[in-house]
Amino acid sequence: MPPVTDPTVPPPQPGSLNRALERNIAALERRRREDAERASTEERVAEAITRFTGSMLFVYLNLVLVGLWVAINLGWVPGVPRFDPEFIILAMVASVAAIFLSTFVLIAQNRMAKAADTRAELDLQISLLAEHEVTKIVTLASAIADKLGVSQSEEVEELKRDVAPEAVLDAIDSTERKPRGDLEED
Repeated sequence: MPPVTDPTVPPPQPGSLNRALERNIAALERRRREDAERASTEERVAEAITRFTGSMLFVYLNLVLVGLWVAINLGWVPGVPRFDPEFIILAMVASVAAIFLSTFVLIAQNRMAKAADTRAELDLQISLLAEHEVTKIVTLASAIADKLGVSQSEEVEELKRDVAPEAVLDAIDSTERKPRGDLEED
C-alpha cells in the first residue's frame, strides 16, 4: 500500500502573502466595515433578529415554550390552569411569529443578495480587465515571435482579439431564448 500523503497545502504563514493580496484583503475588510456602518437601524435590527432566530438557542427556547404550553394545556402540570385547551392561541401565535420571522429572513436575504451582486460585479470587472491585459500580452508576445521568426499556431490570432462583453451577453441572451430542442441539435 502506498504511503498516504496530505493532498492539502498548508495555510500561508504571516508575511508570506504578496503586498497586492494583503492590500486587496484589507480593502475588502474595510468595505465590509463601511457597509455595516452604513446599515440603517432597521437593517441592523432585522440582522440581529435573523441571527438570533437562526441559532440553536432560539430552537431550544421554542422547544421549552411550546413544550410547556402543550403540557399546561393538556393538564399535565398540576396546579396550573389550562388557558388554551383547544391550542387555538398557540396556532395563532405560531402563525404570527412565522410571518414576522419570514419577513426578517427576507430582509436579511435581500441585503446578502445586494452584497453578492456587488461582489459579482467586482469579479466581472476584474475578469474583464485581466482578459484585456492578457490579450495585450499575447499581442506583444506574438509581435516578439514574429520579429524572431518563430512560427505561431492559428489560435494566437484568435487570442489577440479583445473580447467585447456586449457580444458575449448577446450570445448568452440568444442561447437562452432558443427552445431546448434547438440547443441539443447545435
